[in-house]
Amino acid sequence: MSSASQNYRLNDDLLGPVLAILDAYQDPYLAQGLVSAGCVNKLSMDGKRLQLGLCYPYPCMTQYRDTVMAITKKLAVLDAIDEVECEIDFQPAAISAIGGVEPIENVKQVIAVASGKGGVGKSTTAVNLALALAAEGAKVGILDADIYGPSIPLMLGVTEFKPVSPDGKMMTAATAHGITAQSIGFMLSDDEAAVWRGPMAAGALAQLLNETQWPELDYLVIDMPPGTGDIQLTLSQKVPVTGAVVVTTPQDIALADAKKGISMFRKVNIPVLGIVENMSFHMCSECGHKEHPFGSHGGSKMAERYQVPLLGELPLKLNIREDVDKGAPTVVADPDGEVAALYREIARKVGAQLALTKVQSSVSISISDDE
Repeated sequence: MSSASQNYRLNDDLLGPVLAILDAYQDPYLAQGLVSAGCVNKLSMDGKRLQLGLCYPYPCMTQYRDTVMAITKKLAVLDAIDEVECEIDFQPAAISAIGGVEPIENVKQVIAVASGKGGVGKSTTAVNLALALAAEGAKVGILDADIYGPSIPLMLGVTEFKPVSPDGKMMTAATAHGITAQSIGFMLSDDEAAVWRGPMAAGALAQLLNETQWPELDYLVIDMPPGTGDIQLTLSQKVPVTGAVVVTTPQDIALADAKKGISMFRKVNIPVLGIVENMSFHMCSECGHKEHPFGSHGGSKMAERYQVPLLGELPLKLNIREDVDKGAPTVVADPDGEVAALYREIARKVGAQLALTKVQSSVSISISDDE
């Protein structure tokens, strides 16, 4: 990874030990020491107070307090330091895995959230991932690319929003729960369906993407339609996607389709950031008994086979569905709850994988579908 711009103002006797301690602290998501990962951008002394600046390439704001406490404890062994003053920032790079495609104005990174089949909770995962990235300190937008079944307006509680075009060229996007959203659903009435052939749908997607007035965004999450057809290929080849997240459930039929999605992304050289296993288990609200109605370990086995991370295993819970139906997804409806914590953990892992994507994409791993 490229280092952050460094501003080190310590004498040589102290600089070496401080850097050694900071590099011995392994970031849990980058799997590197803070110095090796390029996160340390400022070191100076004010008396016996160490002024430390960190800049992360992925959003992890909810972890700042624990990180500072852990680092301060390790640096306290040095006699020259009585106090640590730490400033932490987040700055993602502008990355695209697709060569020769123009970047989207104001958008640094694009995350495609995909599934091989419908009914696995892909849209619910996409919208909660977007909100979790925002909760970790990122500026986030979401594009509803499911032209035939747009659900993001309902899930974000902005079904009444209608885009306008102040300049006759670009259209406005909705804002909900601190993120920006665009969807074909904003342009259709409740009982109207988009009845288009593949090329028309792909064209509508390109228009939504390129003719929306996106604000400054660290991440644009794209909720893709299920499957591996025209729209998915258009997105994979003509949009500056940085990486993809594949959503599945544990049962064999969903896993078989998810494998096709992984193969599609690899064929067009888009890094697969990892797998989210949705509806992984059910916890009885009365007795706490844990069961696996759709089978178990499917996502972890697929992650192992394709050598990608298992980003998380989400429970089958009634309130997750109820929250999106009410227009307030779980990350914002119950921010301190267990499920929101799982989504934030997934968001941190996704952000870290994106930060490492240049390293990952330099290694090509080929696995045949019938293996």
